[in-house]
Amino acid sequence: MIRLIPFALPVLLQVASESPAPARRVLHLDDAVQTALRAQPTVLQARAAREAAAARVTQSRAGFLPQIALSASYQRIHGAARTTTATNAPGVPAAVPAGAAATTTTYDFFSFGGTASQLLWDFGQTYERWRSAETSLESFGSNQRATELQVLFNVRRAYFAARAQKDLIRVAEETLANHEKHLAQIQGFVGVGTRPEIDLAQARTDIANDRVALINAQNGYAIAKSQLQQAMGVMGAADFEVADEWLGPIDGEDQPSERLVERALAQRPELVAIEKQREAQTLTARSLRGGYGPALSAIGGAQETGTTLDSLTFGWNVGAALTWPIFQGGVTAGQVREAEANADVSRAQLEAERLQVRFDVEQAVLTVKAAKAAIAASEDALTNARDRLRLAEGRYEAGVGSIIELGDAQVAAANAAATVVQAYFNLSTARAQLLTALGRR
Repeated sequence: MIRLIPFALPVLLQVASESPAPARRVLHLDDAVQTALRAQPTVLQARAAREAAAARVTQSRAGFLPQIALSASYQRIHGAARTTTATNAPGVPAAVPAGAAATTTTYDFFSFGGTASQLLWDFGQTYERWRSAETSLESFGSNQRATELQVLFNVRRAYFAARAQKDLIRVAEETLANHEKHLAQIQGFVGVGTRPEIDLAQARTDIANDRVALINAQNGYAIAKSQLQQAMGVMGAADFEVADEWLGPIDGEDQPSERLVERALAQRPELVAIEKQREAQTLTARSLRGGYGPALSAIGGAQETGTTLDSLTFGWNVGAALTWPIFQGGVTAGQVREAEANADVSRAQLEAERLQVRFDVEQAVLTVKAAKAAIAASEDALTNARDRLRLAEGRYEAGVGSIIELGDAQVAAANAAATVVQAYFNLSTARAQLLTALGRR
């Protein structure tokens, strides 16, 4: 049995080499989008920032609730003490009261207690701070949605780039196959002497160039898939094939741009984020203005103290505390001015973002219209280029056409096919851009 292995191994290797390779996983556009929403680091970062804002809301709300603290302490004390005697000791100065003598002692001291305080009124400082934190949370939520929209656009654009590169491989393969077919014909013509040998050299040169173009197209496809993985936030080898999918028509893409601008101004999360940020800064300014007034709190406490644990003394206290910072060097005034200025900055940013939204929508609409027209024109050009190639092939076979004419027709057909691919890529990318400009997924 062992002697059969050297003879069986080449047969097994030949069978394995002839067996078809396992089919690669096909990645659809929706799968790429969902993967990005789950794994893209920028999306995760935006979600974490929103969670941090939610935690700040909890922190700001804590001022409305009682503040309770428990304490326990133990001390070993060594120091001077006075003990009472019947008479003054001889030689004690007259300043020492009669009947008292100074000594030192060491003893234990225990203390257990608790304190509680409740804010009653602080001229809106805590309340406005809480409202500011809640409004800021809404701003971070809108920022998260804006981040998701941008990530989805990047994924779609990368997906369509990979799809275009995949189609360019097909164009290169078809061009190479066409030249190889012509090579066989030219070899026959040259063999019988009806065509010069330079035609054969030209055909072989064209095939070599086609192979280089095919290699470049395959490399471009591999790079595009890697870029798609980066856009999705996925690590690992790009062992997949993109599906033959383009982005279909967008609802309202043929409407007047002014109507689409109105929809975008109502839906874009960037505008909501800036508006909420402005409101939060205005509320912060109101909270800081409360620092000009006093803060009133109710306080209370209880404690047990003593030198031994079995003889502790209980005590308690209740009361009210009024705190009024009369002068702090102008810090409150400076904080209020800063918050008001920040609100003015956000107001200006909001107007700038509105202008940007209008431009984004108008640009996307115009790009979609131009891409649609380019598809129709490029498809007409491809039809004409293929007719020209057919005619050039017929003229060459009939002996009335030159190798230059045939080569030019082949190049024109390949370029026209690549132009069609580029036109479909441009249209799908423009539609993805329009979705983002409208604030839609």
